[in-house]
Amino acid sequence: MSWAEGWAALHLEMPPRVPHTEYSIEGHWEVLRAVTGIPVSVDSPDQVKRQARDAFVGPQGWNLDLFWSTLIGGGEFGAWHTSMGHAVYAAGGVDWNTDIHSPFADPEEVLRFDPEAALGQPDHRELVRRFEEHYQNNCRRSPGGVNMTGVYVTCISGFIELFGWDLLLLAAGTDHVRFGELARRYGDWIQHYFDALGEARVPVVMVHDDNVWTQGPFIHPDWYRTYVFPNYKKHLAPLIDSGKKILFTADGTYTEFIDDLVACGVKGFVMEPTTDMEYVARRYGKTHAFIGNADTRILLSGPKSAIRAEVERCMAIGKNCPGFFLAVGNHIPPNTPVEHCLYYDEVYRELSQR
Repeated sequence: MSWAEGWAALHLEMPPRVPHTEYSIEGHWEVLRAVTGIPVSVDSPDQVKRQARDAFVGPQGWNLDLFWSTLIGGGEFGAWHTSMGHAVYAAGGVDWNTDIHSPFADPEEVLRFDPEAALGQPDHRELVRRFEEHYQNNCRRSPGGVNMTGVYVTCISGFIELFGWDLLLLAAGTDHVRFGELARRYGDWIQHYFDALGEARVPVVMVHDDNVWTQGPFIHPDWYRTYVFPNYKKHLAPLIDSGKKILFTADGTYTEFIDDLVACGVKGFVMEPTTDMEYVARRYGKTHAFIGNADTRILLSGPKSAIRAEVERCMAIGKNCPGFFLAVGNHIPPNTPVEHCLYYDEVYRELSQR
């Protein structure tokens, strides 16, 4: 049973099968068509897309055990949100966006920004209701696996959504101390959301923050330890007190911050392939869950021997750890060859039994 195995892994109970999750493969319509037999495409009606998606993630398809989800994103910022545009990722180019604008004119406006004054204090009871409703809706949509709710814009991702990368980096380089004070102000504002999460009746929470790049931290690590991780610790306190399973996601390479995140109270890690999963398994493989971290570039390029070797690498690291889930660590985009995706799943199934 998929939910049971995902739940067991999060609770470090070593299910007989290594659980499996993926993040955006459900938009790879050719794979869904090949797995389910349902003639679905980017132009299909929403009802057909839902039917294909439900069949794909279920026991007759890829039988996914956990569904990544957050509720709180850039939509919370209203008119203060910066649009950086968007390149084509999704099938059919439906995510192409050339609308680029920002409410901030220069780094000084960024450094003066007061989230509480600009965005207001959200209503606590309404936030609790929203989190519970989001989690319950996710459970209804994907009853076969472990569901969650959470916060996408915890700190640095909030800055990306508010300011865009250019002004974010200019502000950080202009005055890193004032930029840190901004992080503290933002932390005080986003704390309202974590306080509500602590009260909400949801068992699993995803905390997302893209606080690094592929090369690692883009500000000196001391800055994060002074201004970011103390906020994280405060954010997670009500979740810890209420007994929730806390998972953390960041794109890029956050190996340097694994120990800091553990100290803050994180209980599971979602990793792209550049974060050192072997380090996580060695240090925390018996005490923490972790999800990853097959390299999507290998699925894209192949050949099949390389795909097999990548799944074998992940299994060799994680299979003896009770909280390990296999996943492609940086999504499976819709230009990935269908036969590579199907072979990846075939190898996973072959190696998944403990």
